[in-house]
Amino acid sequence: MRAILSKNIGPPETLVIEEVPPPQPGDTEVLIEVKASGVNFPDLLIIEDKYQFRPERPFSPGGEVAGIVQATGKAVSKVKVGDRVIGLGAWGGYAEQFCADQSRVFKIPDQMDYESAAAFLLTYATSYHALKNRAALQPDETLLVLGAAGGAGLSAVELGQAMGARVIAGASSSDKEAIAKEHGAHEGLVYARGPLDVDQQKTLSAEIKQIAGSGGVDVVYDPVGGDYSEPALRAMAWKGRFLVVGFASGPIPRIPLNLTLLKGCSIVGVFWGQFAKLEPEEEDKNVRELMELYLAGKIAPRISGVYPFAKVTDALSEISSRRVTGKIVLTPDA
Repeated sequence: MRAILSKNIGPPETLVIEEVPPPQPGDTEVLIEVKASGVNFPDLLIIEDKYQFRPERPFSPGGEVAGIVQATGKAVSKVKVGDRVIGLGAWGGYAEQFCADQSRVFKIPDQMDYESAAAFLLTYATSYHALKNRAALQPDETLLVLGAAGGAGLSAVELGQAMGARVIAGASSSDKEAIAKEHGAHEGLVYARGPLDVDQQKTLSAEIKQIAGSGGVDVVYDPVGGDYSEPALRAMAWKGRFLVVGFASGPIPRIPLNLTLLKGCSIVGVFWGQFAKLEPEEEDKNVRELMELYLAGKIAPRISGVYPFAKVTDALSEISSRRVTGKIVLTPDA
C-alpha cells in the first residue's frame, strides 16, 4: 500500500510517499480501506516530535480516517467487513489502509460522505465532551469560543448553538468571524494576531466583557492558548468554566490563579482521548448523539480543502500557517 511517511524529524517538507506492507489487524482490531484522512494540528506536532506521542520512525501521521472495513480480528464484534466507518488512532492514518482497535471505530450513516466523515469525529467529539461533560453547558449561558473558525472552534460554535447557548466567536480576522457567524455564532469578536502586549491583552478582555454584557462569559472554549487565555479568563462570570482544549498559538499560558479565587471559576482540562479510553460507554453515547445532530442538519464539518496524498505538504502548511477555516482532508487518489 502507499503511505505518507515521517522518516526524519522536521516540517511537512520532510514527508515522503512510499510503498509499505499493509498493517495486519490483531484480535480486537479493524482493518480499514481508507477513502479519506482528516488533517489535524497534532499531525503537524507529531512529525516534529512536539506531541505527547513519539512513535518510532518511519511512521505515518494522521489519526482520523473514513473508509470501508476490509478485515477484522477474530474478537471483533462491533463492525463487520463492508461497513462504512470512521477509525481513530494516534498515527497511521495517512495511508491507503489503517488499523484501529474496535473501540475506536464507529459506523457512519449512509447520508455521510467519506470526506465529511474524515473531518467529523476528532473535532466534534472533543468539543462535545468539552461542552457537555466538562463544562455542563446550559441553555441561555454565554459561550466564548476562541479560534472560532478553525476545525475545533467551528465545531464548538455549532454545538454551543445546538445546545441553546449564546455563542460569541473570537477570531483573528473579519473573514473568519463571518464564517463563525455562518455556522451559528450570535456575535463575533476580531482580535489581533499574537504575541499580544499587556495593553492589547487588557483591551481584548474589555472587548469580551462588553460583548458578553452583565456578568461576563459563563464558558470559555480555548484551543488557542498563548496570550489569549488570560484575557478570556478575566472576562469570566461567577462560577464560570474555562476549558483548556489546546495551544494552537504555541506558548502554554501561565495563569494567575488568584483570578479563579476572585471569580469562583474553574479551569477545566479537556483530554478527549483519555476520556474515550477510560469512559468508552459514555463516549459511545456521545458519538450516537453527534450522529443524530448531523442527521438533523444541526452540525456539519466545513471542509476548506481536499488534497491528494501527493499534496500533503500543502495541506499541512495550511494548518501551520493558521489559514485553515474548518477542516482539511487528504485522499489516496492520485
